[in-house]
Amino acid sequence: MNDISRRRLLGTAGAVGAGGLVVGGAGGAAAYAATSADPATALTTVGSTEVAFHAGAGRTRHQAGITTPAQSTGYLIAFDLAAGAGRAGAAALLRRWSASAQRLMAGEPVGDDTGIALDAGPSSLTVTFGFGRSFFDRTGLTAQRPGRLDPLPDFSSDQLDARRSNGDLWVQIGANDPLVAFHALRSLQNEAGSAARVRWQMNGFNRSPGATASPMTTRNLMGQIDGTGNPKPSESDFDQRIFVPDGDGKGAGAQPEWMAGGSYAVVRRIRMLLDDWEKLTVAKQEKVIGRRKKDGAPLTGGTETTAMDLDKAGPDGKFVIPDNAHARISAPEQNGGAALLRRTFSYHDGIGADGTPDAGLLFVCWQADPMRGFVPVQRKLDRGDALSPFIRHEASGLFAVPASPGPGEYVGQRLVEGH
Repeated sequence: MNDISRRRLLGTAGAVGAGGLVVGGAGGAAAYAATSADPATALTTVGSTEVAFHAGAGRTRHQAGITTPAQSTGYLIAFDLAAGAGRAGAAALLRRWSASAQRLMAGEPVGDDTGIALDAGPSSLTVTFGFGRSFFDRTGLTAQRPGRLDPLPDFSSDQLDARRSNGDLWVQIGANDPLVAFHALRSLQNEAGSAARVRWQMNGFNRSPGATASPMTTRNLMGQIDGTGNPKPSESDFDQRIFVPDGDGKGAGAQPEWMAGGSYAVVRRIRMLLDDWEKLTVAKQEKVIGRRKKDGAPLTGGTETTAMDLDKAGPDGKFVIPDNAHARISAPEQNGGAALLRRTFSYHDGIGADGTPDAGLLFVCWQADPMRGFVPVQRKLDRGDALSPFIRHEASGLFAVPASPGPGEYVGQRLVEGH
């Protein structure tokens, strides 16, 4: 069964949202009828779906976990290499991780297997690997560091915790079964051994496949449909927006050859100030976002996929979609066509010291160039987004994610062994 048929089996809708935090997706949140004999996704199929680790026949050249439909459980983890590990230590670690990721994604046991995932199938497990800016200093590979890994600019709304930001190596784990995802997490952490230590870890979740009567875009913890404006793989310019092209290794803005087919992931931990948000009426929430809460449609009318009419005014002469609405400010046409592929998880880490929920969004977005994707959109949002009083950016990272390794290769091999 190829990737496409597995995705159809899951019945999930495309990849999730675009530029900004909560720009939404598919029709209303219809509850699943308990009497229905034919749900869109039978839960018995969830465990059987498999995503390939290596590139090959019938398999995209890009790492799994980028265009793969979002899973119900996710982990984001950053590691720092141990002092003295160097390039040789990094290469050995990446070999171990790649071999384990291949087996884990196929639903097979690894090494001294803990047995956590016994009895479960692959459950759409994906493991995605990336490199932070500091990796190149620690391995003597600064000549191969992409210019697009330059630090992100400061934003006025940032309240970043350095201990939960950046890192030498980044791993994204996703699966449609929590035990399968945790099994992969523990396996990779154990295999890091003395070569690397965990810098930070973030745990996320989404709606489970089959939880709605028909496939639809997920909702975030604000109750908003989250993911309408995402660029779609079927669009003619999708690859050039999201992935580094071949032959981009020469001239101004050149990319190193090892990044061909790769992408850049911006990772942000965005806390939602839910107590404040939930005090707003639904009508006020919709004005903040610029979309109807029940179905994600723009306030100018239509369905969730209807284009926003940004020029439409109401009887009072004001824009129907307010000039500071999140959907307006983050729209590609308001940002010189800037587009990024959002693939997010929600998180809830209990109650903070101030007595409010420590909950929000693990924001991951993908683009061929962060300076043309995330940065211009975030700068625009930073200058006057109506949503800003209700969110707080608490952690940040930028990672270069190479293409999927070919058969017999390990991830990053062309980088660490190419010179």
